[in-house]
Amino acid sequence: MKRASIVFFTAALLCLILTLCSCGSPENVPAAESPLSSAEASEDKTGKRDHTPHCLVPEASGVKTFGNNVTQVDASHLSEGYLMLCYRGTNTKVKFQLTGPDQITYTYDLNSEDFETFPLSSGSGTYHLAVYENITGKQYATVFSLDLEPDITNTFGPYLYPNQYVKFTKDSEAVKLAASLAESADDDLDVISAVYTYVTTHITYDYEKAQTVQSGYLPDIDGTLASGKGICLDFASLMVSMLRSQNIPTRMEVGYAGQAYHAWLSAYIDKAGWVNGILEFDGSDWTLMDPTFAATSSEKDLKNFIGDGSNYKTKYIY
Repeated sequence: MKRASIVFFTAALLCLILTLCSCGSPENVPAAESPLSSAEASEDKTGKRDHTPHCLVPEASGVKTFGNNVTQVDASHLSEGYLMLCYRGTNTKVKFQLTGPDQITYTYDLNSEDFETFPLSSGSGTYHLAVYENITGKQYATVFSLDLEPDITNTFGPYLYPNQYVKFTKDSEAVKLAASLAESADDDLDVISAVYTYVTTHITYDYEKAQTVQSGYLPDIDGTLASGKGICLDFASLMVSMLRSQNIPTRMEVGYAGQAYHAWLSAYIDKAGWVNGILEFDGSDWTLMDPTFAATSSEKDLKNFIGDGSNYKTKYIY
């Protein structure tokens, strides 16, 4: 098992990461019979794995919209596992909360007048949306609310499309790098290993950012590549973006094994299904699960890689 060291960061930063990440639990993620990264989709006519970037583009197409004078919601593509929302008011501190059918609440900062993408990681069911403007101090007032009930037919959509925290396009340098790393890969596990090895050997932990990062921080994957350093969220966002651009459905997750904080990436591997915790961060190191173990072990054994299976709990997913 390969390991690459990243400096242990403080409990305060862990709390920050938990604040930044807010999503649903894995038992509420719908199963699927056939991934978008099937053998047919990932091989070219020569039988080799196709490493051409596969970058889905979220759309605010205007087919189904809701809103008022400060908030616009585009719900045209809920079946793909995402919604789009933008804030067009003048308040400088605006929160967006999204509560799924599992009653887990995601809390986001709204940072742009343009539409931003938010995954529906809790699966089909009723979602409550609410936008809040800051009044004073920590007090906020509701300026928009809405209930939606999506029927998600593309169950891999939330884990292939970019979103506010996992942001990439076909022009991203990280996407081009992923294609280069995947060029010689025989299968998705090879791609995961190549991306893991590159990121953990070329990106170092950023001491200064860890001490100064503010709530609401969003990672910039190309900025991380250019600087060669980052915090936990930068590492995770970079790896997830690179894998998704290679048509590998990937979840960025945080949670606990017993009382221990963990962050991990789970990927859907053709013929193996969802491999939970294939890349794990335990507060000190990123670890790559042995590919053979990942491909041949039971779900119970895979969960035990992160911690005691009975205590394993993903709290948030991006």
